[in-house]
Amino acid sequence: MRVFCTITFVAWIGAGQTPEYQGPCDLAASRDGRILYVANLDAKNISLVDIHSGESIRSIGMPGEPTGLTLSPDGRELYVTCASAQSMLVVMDAESGKIKTTIPAGHTACGPTVTPDGKRLYVCNRFDNSVSVIDLKTRKVVARVPVTREPLATAITPDGESVLIANHLPADRADTSYVAAVVTIIDTQSNATTTIRLPSGASGLRGISVSPDGKHAYVTHILARYELPAIQVEYGWINANALSVIDTKEKKLLSTVLLDEMNLGAANPWGVACTADGRWICVTHAGTHELSVIDAPALLKRLLAMPAKPPPEQIGEVLYDDRNQLLDYFRRLRAELKGEESESGELYTMGSAAGVANDLDFLAGLRRRIKLKGKGPRGIAIVGGKAYIAEHFTDTLGLVDLEHESSNPAGSLALGPAPQLTTKQRGRMLFNDAVLCLQHWQSCASCHPEGRMDGLNWDLTNDGIGNLKNSKSLLLAHKTAPAMSSGIRPSAEKAVRGGIEHILFTEPSEDDAASIDAYLKSLQAIASPYLEDGRLSPAAKRGKRLFFSDKVGCAKCHPAPLYTDMKRHDIGSKGPCDRRRAFDTPTLIEVWRTAPYLHDGRYTTIKELITERQHCRQQGKAELSEQQIRDLIEFVLSL
Repeated sequence: MRVFCTITFVAWIGAGQTPEYQGPCDLAASRDGRILYVANLDAKNISLVDIHSGESIRSIGMPGEPTGLTLSPDGRELYVTCASAQSMLVVMDAESGKIKTTIPAGHTACGPTVTPDGKRLYVCNRFDNSVSVIDLKTRKVVARVPVTREPLATAITPDGESVLIANHLPADRADTSYVAAVVTIIDTQSNATTTIRLPSGASGLRGISVSPDGKHAYVTHILARYELPAIQVEYGWINANALSVIDTKEKKLLSTVLLDEMNLGAANPWGVACTADGRWICVTHAGTHELSVIDAPALLKRLLAMPAKPPPEQIGEVLYDDRNQLLDYFRRLRAELKGEESESGELYTMGSAAGVANDLDFLAGLRRRIKLKGKGPRGIAIVGGKAYIAEHFTDTLGLVDLEHESSNPAGSLALGPAPQLTTKQRGRMLFNDAVLCLQHWQSCASCHPEGRMDGLNWDLTNDGIGNLKNSKSLLLAHKTAPAMSSGIRPSAEKAVRGGIEHILFTEPSEDDAASIDAYLKSLQAIASPYLEDGRLSPAAKRGKRLFFSDKVGCAKCHPAPLYTDMKRHDIGSKGPCDRRRAFDTPTLIEVWRTAPYLHDGRYTTIKELITERQHCRQQGKAELSEQQIRDLIEFVLSL
């Protein structure tokens, strides 16, 4: 069996210095396959590594957290997105590592990609919900293209005509039977956009890649079975993990395939890349620390041979014993309770391309699952027949020979001396680790990416079955007890342990739970995109006065500094399926990030909440003008 050696890079750590976390998250290879450029999120630098010798050439400090990087087509320049509320795109000389210039970008820039002719660069502005188009000759932003929600990753077709954008989260109201994130396609000539809706439950999009022939794109994501009661985790009952295949010419979803196996989940798919010859699709699994290597021609052949819909005699066939029947039953029951017509729909089966998303055996014979040595694999770069993987939590680079089919072909390259894990860092790793879950189907981060929320309603069993409630951000959860929308858990500590037991379906270790507590307590709110240079706008200042006035009364339930009174109130939001009338008052810190709103996610914007529901204004003493409503919204979204 072939074994790769472990090489330690120590060039930039002097004697007696405490090694810092590197946190590799993305990487790119030079055109000649000689240099590997590694974006280290935690260390805020770029490492240049000689691929053949395994030696570190140098590290270059960045003005912010490097979230992504890409090379110019001629290989002379490296473009690095450095995230902050006012992000920078760093332009580097790829050979010397010298920073040539910086170009302003939007809030939390990431996912850069360059056109094949080297004339334009596209950068995701995650929290501005936009993509910047940068003219590389003038070094100017020439357009900002609105997209759906939290764009994270980009890929461009070889002809340069289309840029595909992976939007991280759904933007739908959550109390419906179809909630899904989307892929946006930007026409590079007109900047016109096309939206491709993924299957219901698609959330947590992370990576996107276009095949070398330009005919298909592949996007990684979670596929949540959010309408089913969370009574088990087996067979992807709560969360499955998926790769969606997009027809780039027709600009439509071809199919979605599950990356899991019948009794073993492949949690939190992240990076995706194709080999230059189009033979393999490689997917990293951040939750299970693996690399999937998929036979691309065989996958497409199998998908294209399937009918778009099942033959009539197959409609109604049941998979996984009674999953589809149970899902249909709960849809009909909730529709009946709400006084709506049932939206039963067709039950797609394994006999159709649409039904592949229910088939845990579809990739059998088409895919190898390779266990990596490091933890938290994210970005991936392919050099010849080898895949290099950013292993975020162990400060290592995974190395897999794609042509070597032994049972354990993975090697590891260390980016420096391994630092001792603090309790907080260990908790962050465990929060993202699906090995804590029975059969490895999901991690805490599957429903709470970065400790926030996934935009979906969930039917958890801690307060009965059938009453779905919106996933909550865990920011400030340990300071704002009780936990959960209904306040069913007296503290976040209890909720963490309950989540491990009743959602991951394993026995919680007190050390593990305490480490996760430490991580969640360390979460910091990031600056709102509604601030102007870090300060309230004039409109938000007027809104602040209204917020704290008796005229509106918002501060009665949302007092500063946490903007919650930590009490439960009956505000008339009880739905027909709810068992309680009073719900916990959520903090408004980072509320700009946590749509949809109310416990059942029925409003997609704060404007809808205030204008349609009259929320908060019920306590006021006078009607508000349209300008006052806009000012109030501006302040709330600035928190």
